[in-house]
Amino acid sequence: MSEAIDIRELNIRIEQQSSFITNLIKGMDQIIVGQKHLVESLLIGLLSDGHILLEGVPGLAKTLAIKTLSQLIDTDYSRIQFTPDLLPADVLGTMIYSQKEETFQVKRGPVFANFVLADEINRAPAKVQSALLEAMQEKQVTIGSDSFKLPNPFFVMATQNPIEQEGTYLLPEAQVDRFMLKVIIDYPTLEEEKRIIRENISGVPKEIKPVISSEEILKARTVVYDVYIDEKIEQYIADIVFATRFPERYGLNDMKGIISFGGSPRASINLAKASRAYAFIKRRGYVIPEDVRAVAHDVLRHRIGLTYEAEANNVTSEEIISRIINKVEVP
Repeated sequence: MSEAIDIRELNIRIEQQSSFITNLIKGMDQIIVGQKHLVESLLIGLLSDGHILLEGVPGLAKTLAIKTLSQLIDTDYSRIQFTPDLLPADVLGTMIYSQKEETFQVKRGPVFANFVLADEINRAPAKVQSALLEAMQEKQVTIGSDSFKLPNPFFVMATQNPIEQEGTYLLPEAQVDRFMLKVIIDYPTLEEEKRIIRENISGVPKEIKPVISSEEILKARTVVYDVYIDEKIEQYIADIVFATRFPERYGLNDMKGIISFGGSPRASINLAKASRAYAFIKRRGYVIPEDVRAVAHDVLRHRIGLTYEAEANNVTSEEIISRIINKVEVP
């Protein structure tokens, strides 16, 4: 009985603390037409202290979305255009000799911002990719012999174009695993397309004003940690991830030959974190199975390896995740 009262009190507190979500979504809707899933994914990453990898053809508002979000949150924003000739120092910063001071001084790179857009991350070589991903993981950068903490919040959104292969460097699985979510962006609907045309030829610029500070985001993260996850939901999350490693244990014997490797413990952690953030966005103080199912594809699609047999039969990680979700028993 006391637990039920606690949940009720938690619901009231979450309802009060998550009111800014409405203002953020409203602000995003003024600039971004449609793309509800993209907006929700950005909020999940932001509230869970995770990073996002976006994949989609050019022109689907990937860059515009994170720029708009950074303007709504009143934070420092930087955009790094990844190219084949980029060096780690161009991202992290370097030591510059000052003749006046007769010493080396640190010149910080564009990674020292709250919101960092790594545009077309797969266009830079592995050395540059690794430099950024180390900063994402450790939340610090080493330049020379000194280490520098990155600002808090620190949120990276990387984009990659799936249709071009020339001049690109595929991100290794171990590096992709560091992204909390991999979100696939699709084309807008016909009605949304007409609205996009109408708004972009009107010639009236839209002014974006901050609706929340970065301090309030950090405060909201502490509230997200209070969202209740029942033991049955934890078991459900563990079962879904284990089914990617040992499908035969869950009656999916035919999938054993098409999965080369399943999700790591990082997948379980991020699935729980993303489910909790999704519940917060929906103004709920507890996680339900539908929350887990809603974020499962984005959390797992880049964490499942496919065998040659799967690729030969055009089996995708999307299909594998859908089958696992439909098969694993819901609490």
